[in-house]
Amino acid sequence: MAPRTDTQSPAPHAADSHDLIRVHGARENNLKDVSIEIPKRRLTVFTGVSGSGKSSLVFNTIAAESQRLINETYSAFVQGFMPTLARPEVDVLEGLTTAIIVDQERMGADPRSTVGTATDANAMLRILFSRLGQPHIGPPGAFAFNVPSVRASGAITVERGNGTAVKATYTRTGGMCPRCEGRGTVTDLDLSQLYDDSKSLAEGALTIPGYKAGGWNYRLYSESGFYDPDKPIREYTKKELHDFLHREPTRMKIAGINMTYEGLIPRIQKSMLSKDREAMQPHIREFVDRAVTFTTCQECEGTRLSEGARSSKIKGISIADACAMQISDLADWIRGLDEPSVAPLLGKLQHTLDSFTEIGLGYLSLDRPSGTLSGGEAQRVKMIRHLGSSLTDVTYVFDEPTTGLHPHDIQRMNNLLLRLRDKGNTVLVVEHKPEMIAIADHVVDLGPGAGTAGGTVCFEGTVEGLRAGDTLTGRHLDDRASLKETVRKPTGTLEIHGATANNLRDVDVDIPLGVLVVVTGVAGSGKSSLVHASVPAGAGVVSIDQGAIRGSRRSNPATYTGLLDPIRKAFAKANGVKPALFSANSEGACPTCNGAGVIYTDLAMMAGVATTCEECEGKRFQASVLDHHLGGRDISEVLAMSVTEAEEFFGAGEARTPAAHRILERLADVGLGYLTLGQPLTTLSGGERQRLKLATHMSEKGGVYVLDEPTTGLHLADVEQLLGLLDRLVDSGKSVIVIEHHQAVMAHADWIVDLGPGAGHDGGRIVFEGTPADLVAARSTLTGEHLAAYVGI
Repeated sequence: MAPRTDTQSPAPHAADSHDLIRVHGARENNLKDVSIEIPKRRLTVFTGVSGSGKSSLVFNTIAAESQRLINETYSAFVQGFMPTLARPEVDVLEGLTTAIIVDQERMGADPRSTVGTATDANAMLRILFSRLGQPHIGPPGAFAFNVPSVRASGAITVERGNGTAVKATYTRTGGMCPRCEGRGTVTDLDLSQLYDDSKSLAEGALTIPGYKAGGWNYRLYSESGFYDPDKPIREYTKKELHDFLHREPTRMKIAGINMTYEGLIPRIQKSMLSKDREAMQPHIREFVDRAVTFTTCQECEGTRLSEGARSSKIKGISIADACAMQISDLADWIRGLDEPSVAPLLGKLQHTLDSFTEIGLGYLSLDRPSGTLSGGEAQRVKMIRHLGSSLTDVTYVFDEPTTGLHPHDIQRMNNLLLRLRDKGNTVLVVEHKPEMIAIADHVVDLGPGAGTAGGTVCFEGTVEGLRAGDTLTGRHLDDRASLKETVRKPTGTLEIHGATANNLRDVDVDIPLGVLVVVTGVAGSGKSSLVHASVPAGAGVVSIDQGAIRGSRRSNPATYTGLLDPIRKAFAKANGVKPALFSANSEGACPTCNGAGVIYTDLAMMAGVATTCEECEGKRFQASVLDHHLGGRDISEVLAMSVTEAEEFFGAGEARTPAAHRILERLADVGLGYLTLGQPLTTLSGGERQRLKLATHMSEKGGVYVLDEPTTGLHLADVEQLLGLLDRLVDSGKSVIVIEHHQAVMAHADWIVDLGPGAGHDGGRIVFEGTPADLVAARSTLTGEHLAAYVGI
């Protein structure tokens, strides 16, 4: 072959020119015709105040269009089983790659979903035990607590020349505990909460809500004739007690009316216990919480597994023991197994378990119910699947991956994101923490404000450029809170003795009252266990977490906070009509869309479509309702206002409504001034949900406020406002206990309780309690070192 004589480099291949994701004219939600170019195979961080449009750009535009285009490659039949994805409001999107969204949505709350089943770890462990476990009890399904054992027998026809019937039995060995059906707990009714057995029915023995003496529910039992209504219940014979509590449905006449009688327990289970707890009236919910007890299943001792599955062991360890181990310990145990016949399986399982430790979740166990994980933990569990993936050139989209992480763990998370990038992937991160913004290859800063004041790109470029630029994020990037010169004096103490919940090691601690207390420590050190188990929500304690707010797509901040009631009354009074007219869920609703504003059309085999209602143009109300005005605005215009606008509107002039203004002030106080009153709750982030709950609870009489990471989702500039709010709560005589990792909140505290020194069984102890200044001076803990570095001492 002749040698090449040309020295010119070959022209770049056309396929290599697609190295940017181009967004042109994005108008989703509050975005104002945004056009940007994002480099591929780089780490891009999107910053900006809460509500500036970060999620609208990253999740609702780029990721949503990528997923929609992928879904369109499937057949119409398959698309029928997929979620509906409308095309985002954008002119041009070029250079998209497959998007994998790793969000903070809590994982399934089904009690049978665990950390092990949500990853591949449990499946691999079952195969391992089916191969090596002694005695051998069956295939992998025999170790699965979601698979029941089945036995069947009958005749089958075997084609043997003349076709003869052969008797056969079919058995499938599953690992599910038959008593609790793989849930680990059984529910029991506390009979003492249903009736007073020292009284007779005639004396009013039943203590269930709605079973008032003389009412139909009560007469069903007192006049049934199965037992003497004048005899105390404790003196009933065995048969009478069975008829009273468990009798199957029986048609009978009571006071001349045909009725169905059934035992008290099945009746209560059908009428009350089958309903969603959140949908119950408060007095019914209170009764259910008192009467229903969840107890560990005695048969499987809470392991969810059948006796057979627990009897098969490897080196004296059953699969139940393995799943109950801390994952870091389980990884060490697997490392000690040397069995050539399953070497590839052991290697893969080892890698998966090591990924948990690497990502800072080594303190979990595989049998931990996935519904009990925090948003940050759930996000990191989802990451486990992608770390071992051999996919490259995909777009990973993360929503605040530092949520719930101690400063010590953020460096670890940074390394994982950089590893994903270095495999040739595009990594898009929505984030506020300066430690993570610092590692970005490219930064997009949105703003300048929130809601209608945001939606534009304020800066695009490098981290150095952002720092030098005059944007809100750039100015606050190097913000460092300083330690307080003087701290408040406590007005009392809340004594906690012998706390042993989860990984706590018999902890004794005195939490000062009347001051701002921050409970901190690495993820998994026992912070939530200490606070939520020892200071439960109840009398005088207001506990505010980031859990989802129950509600349909009709729910919005106005309905959730009770703001809509004074607004409806003000409209009704000004126009001389009924308040119900101004409810989109009641008389005033548009008849075409029933007050939803959109019409959902099911297209059978194809994905359904949501279209704006043509009758009301998405306003949700009948046209006649919109003729009524208050301060020159109709009800749909009021619901389209932001909290800030509405606060001004209801604060003075013709529309002045003090009751509404008070609620709006609280919403603005917690940094939600940019939310629109009619925005569906389903669109709020975890941090926004928590602040909405905080605004709702601020009017309560509670003396102790417990907050779980209130800085989640807050921009650096908003943290200052939150600290001011916490100060106002304390100065008004409240005690505030905050579980938090943010150094600015720690520096601002009057008292710090630091747990550790590590996570899981390496944590659960108090490693420091005292003032922030003492913690920084001692530098005896990880938190102390990071706080000292933060405040620059």
